[in-house]
Amino acid sequence: MIAERKDDHVRLAVEQQQGTSGRNQFDEVTFVHHALAGIDRSEVSLRTRFAGLEWPVPLYINAMTGGSEKTGVINRDLAIAARETGVPIATGSMSAYFKDPSSAGTFSVMRRENPDGFIMANINATATVERARRAIGLLEADALQIHLNTVQETVMPEGDRSFGSWAPRIEEIAAAVDVPVIVKEVGFGLSRETVALLEKLGVQIADVGGRGGTNFARIENGRRDLADYAYLDDWGQSTPACLLDAQDAGIPLLASGGVRHPLDVARSLALGARAAGASGGFLKTLLDGGVDALVDRITTWLDQLTALMTALGARTPADLAQCAVLIRGDLRTFCTDRGIDTGRTATRTGSPGATPDTTGSTR
Repeated sequence: MIAERKDDHVRLAVEQQQGTSGRNQFDEVTFVHHALAGIDRSEVSLRTRFAGLEWPVPLYINAMTGGSEKTGVINRDLAIAARETGVPIATGSMSAYFKDPSSAGTFSVMRRENPDGFIMANINATATVERARRAIGLLEADALQIHLNTVQETVMPEGDRSFGSWAPRIEEIAAAVDVPVIVKEVGFGLSRETVALLEKLGVQIADVGGRGGTNFARIENGRRDLADYAYLDDWGQSTPACLLDAQDAGIPLLASGGVRHPLDVARSLALGARAAGASGGFLKTLLDGGVDALVDRITTWLDQLTALMTALGARTPADLAQCAVLIRGDLRTFCTDRGIDTGRTATRTGSPGATPDTTGSTR
């Protein structure tokens, strides 16, 4: 039953990619263009540092799948693409492994194919410390993701209905494991209050996992006989909304959920994320065109991100957080309602590459 569910998730996620309108709240974030901000491409580095980690690029393949024969093949191919491009990668939820140890190979294949890469194990918030350590050990993981998915569990016919133990479990795991702990939402977003709580629980990094990408409420509703939870399709906050909401967080933020192209990566970094993750679009590319197609797509993303940073005058991913961006539409309304000053992002000194005029000349 678990393997069948994992295969269903992949099928329904790909169907969502085919049926999407292509627009989300990232489109309400616009860079202020400065025509003389550009720098030499040779000055740009994609290396990003946060929470004691150093990644070669500010892009990662986020959690997707594992637990069945078909998803094991997907994880193998994703790991090969990560190895060839240097991007970090996360497994899908390893709950299937805990329930059926024979599925271990569908996850450990990532380390076998990507022996030197940065790999994140992924567990749910009901896991024990012992299971967290097993997941890390199986993958020789460099970090541990703990995913939060109350809405998905609520819609899932066989889902959990008890969430009160999640925060204490997260705190126990964060204190007990010897790799960084990343807590991520699966597509409904982290509020600033939640991020603040995660910091108190000892979590080192928060992945906001906002609305705009794969919608697991829709996926689980598609598995229900009556599909009677359709009213939850728009639940949660978008990724840009979450980043703006938690821009003063005391722990580093990662951005995932609705990241469609290199401009969305740049927007995420400008809104304070240290790196951006993609999953659904990468999955569709892999299933449509194979490993080579996914490697080509990731390589193109990294090349184009470098080009955008060159034009914006950002020598590092962190420099993008100095660039001025305008917030429009419903995203601006969200900011107003949450007391977020969008003027701070619109009036940044920005353009790190630009040399300010100190002569007083108005020419």
